[in-house]
Amino acid sequence: MNELKNDRFLRACLRQEVDRTPVWMMRQAGRYLPEYRTTRQRAGGFLKLCKTPELACEVTLQPVDILGVDAAILFSDILVVPEAMGMELTFGAGEGPKFPQPVSSRADVDALPVPDPEAELGYVMQAVETIQRGLAGRVPLIGFSGSPWTLATYMVEGGGSKNYAKIKGMAYNEPAVMHALLEKLADAVAAYLNAQIAHGVQAVQIFDTWGGILSTRDYKEFSLQYMQRIIEQLNRESRGRRVPVILYTKGGMGWLEAIADSGCDVVGLDWTIDIDMARQRIGHKVALQGNMDPAMLYARPERIRQEVKDILARFGHGSGHVFNLGHGITPDVPVEHAKAFITAVQQESCRYHG
Repeated sequence: MNELKNDRFLRACLRQEVDRTPVWMMRQAGRYLPEYRTTRQRAGGFLKLCKTPELACEVTLQPVDILGVDAAILFSDILVVPEAMGMELTFGAGEGPKFPQPVSSRADVDALPVPDPEAELGYVMQAVETIQRGLAGRVPLIGFSGSPWTLATYMVEGGGSKNYAKIKGMAYNEPAVMHALLEKLADAVAAYLNAQIAHGVQAVQIFDTWGGILSTRDYKEFSLQYMQRIIEQLNRESRGRRVPVILYTKGGMGWLEAIADSGCDVVGLDWTIDIDMARQRIGHKVALQGNMDPAMLYARPERIRQEVKDILARFGHGSGHVFNLGHGITPDVPVEHAKAFITAVQQESCRYHG
């Protein structure tokens, strides 16, 4: 693997000194980029794009080339894991993901295998290696997975949900079944992330998109403990460097202390908390990632820069901040606004370092 020319992201994740705050965006390879839309059309669909290593590489590199972000993130989808466990996954035109035969019983859970990531998810590993060749050491590559709770939500609901009646019904009425599913998913995710690390990703993020729908007690029981189970199994060193682990729970800002104690290196923040408050609460333990409201990218570039300056000032001097959005960039954001955001962080953050 090529020597890294820009390791700011990795250094910030480990709270080491950097010359400026590194920045990347969740969903930075996505529909707001015309180049991405062109590649997806060539692929013939979203899942085909995920499963074609050369094209997955192409869209992973686009934001590095176009925006100049400080990290690339593997282009894939969190739901490739349940698909690799034998569940049929579909993405209809204009629709979200669907599992036509959702998990609804202990028998369904018992029938799910823990997949071999080198076999059932080999196309992801090929993509990682292809991307690293394309990056040629320009920036680090982030691997990722969904959290067990978030994956289970889609698997039990059969897709997206408004009230999460099925998944919560299972958790409350049949907790043993719920825990059996989450345990199996945690082990599958750990194996999957370790395979990504073995093939060359230099950091990993666990996306707990739906952890925030739970109560405090249930979050710790059904979500956080299974992310900890993953973290405990991860290979934290690769090719002579520490592999940082980022844990992001959307809607979980009330539980920052518990998240920081999970064993992760970085806590991802959504936009519902001021970063100075988060730094006071947990910044002595972990690095922080975030946390501009994604909707700010609809604002004029000068307003975006003002928001960037405010967040940087709130975090203050010192290391341990990876600038990001509080959730993924939305498809209709103008590319020029995304560029203005990245440039503002790069230009305005130097004063807080060195």
